Amino acid sequence: MTALRTFTLTGIAAGVALAALSTTAQAQESWTMTTTWPDNLDLIQIDRHWAELVNTLAGDELTINFRAGGTLMPGTEVFDATQTGAIQAAGDWPGYWAGYSPAFSPLATTTSLFNGVDYLNWINQWGGFELYQEVYGDYNMVYLPYGITNNESGFRGGTPIESIADLEGKRLRLSGRDQGRVLEQLGGSQVTLAGGEIYQAIERGVVDGAEFSTPGVDYKAGFSEVADYWSVPGWHQSASVFGVMINQDAWDALSEETQEKLKIAAQATMAWSLAWSERESTEGTVKFIEDGTEINQLGEEDLAEIQRITNEVIVQGACEDPMHAKVYHSMISYLEHYANWRDVSVPYNMSRVTDDLPSLEEIEACMNQ
Repeated sequence: MTALRTFTLTGIAAGVALAALSTTAQAQESWTMTTTWPDNLDLIQIDRHWAELVNTLAGDELTINFRAGGTLMPGTEVFDATQTGAIQAAGDWPGYWAGYSPAFSPLATTTSLFNGVDYLNWINQWGGFELYQEVYGDYNMVYLPYGITNNESGFRGGTPIESIADLEGKRLRLSGRDQGRVLEQLGGSQVTLAGGEIYQAIERGVVDGAEFSTPGVDYKAGFSEVADYWSVPGWHQSASVFGVMINQDAWDALSEETQEKLKIAAQATMAWSLAWSERESTEGTVKFIEDGTEINQLGEEDLAEIQRITNEVIVQGACEDPMHAKVYHSMISYLEHYANWRDVSVPYNMSRVTDDLPSLEEIEACMNQ
């Protein structure tokens, strides 16, 4: 009897130990993650911040092996690689994928609409997060927005742009589908270049000017060496969002607790990124000025004309694509709703104040076609 009891208890103990080992093995995941940004572009710091934070918070369940952009594959291929599961995750800027769906464009940035606080509010409290899931979900991915930068620099080049009249005939490097449409109506032409190609394009006169990112990122990319003139504000990208694409199957393999840790890391990185970017932008601006860069500020009439054209482009895009319409309808609804408190709290308010917004009624008409 004793021998039988010992054997039984030993068997039970072994079974429990085996189950525990099996559970641990299932819980310990290893992901390969890359990004659209190479090491020499400072935006990679946002991706690294999130990956390192995940490894700190969830290291017992998930390890992320982060690789700089271009080391595994060209940045243009990370979308397909994540969608198919060739890699588990990739940092991105949603606007690069507007060729798949125009709805990616406003998920990345807006022309003369949202600033950084607007994106922060909209993503976390006004339904934005759910729209990222809907758009990326069509491509077998979960999306965690984890980076926000405020207004981008504007155009840099070898000739000044002092008014929108100076855009006539200019070949300008510019990202974004909607941004390109606005530029074309202003008389310029959009040139598509990867971030790493901009320096030489300006230096060799391949383009008349270029935009890329915030002043801190632009300065570290060396643009003060090749561009004497800087046109502000960056109306083409009034703010930008960055995040991580996660293969749906890889996400589903995680426990709910681990998934929650990844979301927490994304929210923490988002808050950090906005403050980090604003500090970097301030220091970058000082350095551009010290290097002798001439800053040209567009006037109020020019900005009003840009807003008018932007509104037309938003409605045009809404009538072309239902999801594009859905995203912009949500954004403009947020601005109208938030204005009830924002405008009462002047001069201590946040967000961008404008009375000239695209028409919700026109967008709704497009949605109902």
